[in-house]
Amino acid sequence: MTEAAAEPGHAHPVSHRDRVRRTKTAVRLTRYADLASVRAARLVRTGRRWGLRLPPMVWDSLLPALLLLNIMTTRAPQELPVAVALTTALALPLVWRRRAPLTVFGAVAAAAFIQWLMDVQLPADIALLVALYTAAANSGRRGTLVAGAIVEGGALLACLRWATEGAFLTPFVAVSAMVVAAAVLGVNVRTTRAYLAALEERAARLEQQQDQQTRLAVAEERTRITLEMHDIVTHNLSVMVALTDAAVYAQHRSPDKATTAMLQISETGRQALTDMRRSLGILRTDEPDAERHPLPGIAQLGALADQMCAAGLPTRVEVQGGHTRIPATAQLTVYRLVQEALTNALKHTPTGTHAMVRIRCSTETVTVDVTDSGPCPPLPGATPSGHGIPGMRERSAAYGGTLQAGPLPGGGWGVHTRLFLGSSGAASA
Repeated sequence: MTEAAAEPGHAHPVSHRDRVRRTKTAVRLTRYADLASVRAARLVRTGRRWGLRLPPMVWDSLLPALLLLNIMTTRAPQELPVAVALTTALALPLVWRRRAPLTVFGAVAAAAFIQWLMDVQLPADIALLVALYTAAANSGRRGTLVAGAIVEGGALLACLRWATEGAFLTPFVAVSAMVVAAAVLGVNVRTTRAYLAALEERAARLEQQQDQQTRLAVAEERTRITLEMHDIVTHNLSVMVALTDAAVYAQHRSPDKATTAMLQISETGRQALTDMRRSLGILRTDEPDAERHPLPGIAQLGALADQMCAAGLPTRVEVQGGHTRIPATAQLTVYRLVQEALTNALKHTPTGTHAMVRIRCSTETVTVDVTDSGPCPPLPGATPSGHGIPGMRERSAAYGGTLQAGPLPGGGWGVHTRLFLGSSGAASA
C-alpha cells in the first residue's frame, strides 16, 4: 500500500474536512476584500469632502510646492540658488491667480523672460500655461489674444535658443499646441461659466415672473369673487327688502299676498345661498354644489324678471338671436349685468316703474340694453353710488366692451353695452 500510494498518478482523496476548511478560508478572504473596498470608498469620500472644504488657495499652492520640491531634489548644489529663485518667481504667483489673473500672468511672463535671458531651463515653465489658462478663463477675448500671443512669442524664443540643431519644428509645434490647448480650455471654462450664470439669471427672472403672475391671478380671482358676491348679495337683499316691505304692508289687508311674499323671501334667500355656494365652490374641489348647479345665463333671465316683478319692478325680457352657442362665461356676464342694472332700478326708482331688458345675440357679439321708465329723469350727473356700475364696467371690459350708463332723454335710466366674443375678448375673460 505504501508503494502504491507513492506511485505517480495516484493521490490521496481530499477529505470533507479539507474542503470545508478551504471554503471557509475563501469566504473569509472575500469578506476581508469587501471590507477593504468599503473602507477605501469611505476614505475616498472623506478625502473628497475635506477637499471641497479647503479654500482654493490651498489647491493653487500645490503646483508651486511640487515644482520647488522637484528643483531642490534634482539640481546640483551650485545651480540650486538660481534655480530656486527662478522657480519661485515663476510658480509662486500662481497662488493668487484666481484673485488677479492678468497681474499674475504678467508676473509669470516677466519671470519667464528673465529666465530666458539667463539661459536657464526649468520645469517651472509650465506655470506660463497655467497662467494663460487662468487669464483666458477670467478675461475677455482681447485679453486672451494678448496673453496667447505673449506665450507663443516666448515659445518661439525658447525653441530658437534651446532646440537642438535641425529639430526646431517639432518642439515648436508641440509647444504651440500646448499653448493653444491652454487658451481654448480657458475660453471654454469662461463660456460655460457665462452660460450657467445666464441660466441662473433666467431661472431667477422666470421665478420672479411666475410669482408676479401668481399674484396677479390671485388679485384677479379676488376681484372676480368680490364682483360675484356683490351682485349676489346686493340683488337678493334688495329683493328680500322689497318683498318684506310688501309683506308688512299686506299682512292685515291681504294675508294671502303677505304669505306669498314671505314664501318668495324664503325662496330668494335659498337662491342667494345656492349662488354663494356655487361661486365659492369653484375654489374648493370637495364642494359638490359647484357641479350640481350650472352657472346662470341668458336662459335664466326670465326667472330673474319674474323675481323682479314679485319685488315690485315689472320687468320684460326680449332675447333676439340664438344664445345656445354663446360661451357660459359670456352668458354669466350678461346675466350679472342685467341683474345689477335691475337691482339699481329697484333701489333707486319709485313704485310704478317698469323695466325693459333687450338682448341681441350673434356669433360675434352680444348687445345688452336695460332701461327703466322712471316718472322723472334723475338729476344731471346723478349716478347710483357704490360698486355696482364700476363692477359692470369691469365685466364689460373683460369682453372688450364699453359700458354706457346714465339718464335717458325721455326719462328713466339706461344701461347699454356690447360684448365681443372674439379671441381677444375670450382671452381677456
